[in-house]
Amino acid sequence: MKIRKAVFPVAGLGTRFLPATKALPKEMLPVVDKPLIQYAVEEALAAGIEQIIFVTGRGKEALEDHFDHSHELESILKERGKDQTLELMEALVPETGTIIYTRQNKPLGLGHAIWCARDVVGNEPFAVLLADDLVKAQAPVLSQMMNAFETTQSSMVAVMEVDPSQTDKYGIVDGARENGSLIRVQGLVEKPAPESAPSNQAIIGRYILTPEIFDLLEAKETGAGGEIQITDAMEKLLTTQDIYGFLFEGTRFDCGDKAGFQMANIAYAMDNPEIKDRLTSYLQTLLN
Repeated sequence: MKIRKAVFPVAGLGTRFLPATKALPKEMLPVVDKPLIQYAVEEALAAGIEQIIFVTGRGKEALEDHFDHSHELESILKERGKDQTLELMEALVPETGTIIYTRQNKPLGLGHAIWCARDVVGNEPFAVLLADDLVKAQAPVLSQMMNAFETTQSSMVAVMEVDPSQTDKYGIVDGARENGSLIRVQGLVEKPAPESAPSNQAIIGRYILTPEIFDLLEAKETGAGGEIQITDAMEKLLTTQDIYGFLFEGTRFDCGDKAGFQMANIAYAMDNPEIKDRLTSYLQTLLN
């Protein structure tokens, strides 16, 4: 089975970043000079994904416009001889048919957002990427997972160790290290209290799922926070198929958190030769 499609749940309101996200989708917040969603889309395309499926909601027009042509802007750049910038803008627009939009009309959770893409995905395995989780890595995380999927042909979640006191902020997997980067999952629980968490292996925003997940999400059973949780559906999926945790290589930044977002900006800015020296000098001044 080949993974050709990737689902991007982008209907969230981004309330933790208000007032910045009052009129701007949180996925459009920039890390240095690119919005979060662009990093995620580039990761998917670099992994060989052929079709991007955005599950959107109200107020996401800026996101849709970002991946479309802006003829007025492109014309101005051409007139001013800014050919390099023009090429950059044109490169943002994938081929026609690469991006499909569908709506999540109620904020019922990540599981519900994924279920909203069922008719577009169809009967084939697919990826899910959450733009809030930005991972700085030599090989894109989704590429790492898709390479592993070639062997497992099973649902998979990206996992990382977190401080045991933070388990109530994540989906947590219970399982045993099998070989290399794989953990054979024996159980999953959404946001368990630290004292009851089966481990400190936390799920971050990269999934590979088989289409059987849609039948389980169809029941619309609610879990933590009164939402339809993908973790709960995957727990049920364990009764019929293997699920793996994948210990990825790279540094993850939680860009749904204000501190994590600023850390990502610093880390990526330090890779930019145009601003690295000035930023380094300024950071040293602040630290002193």
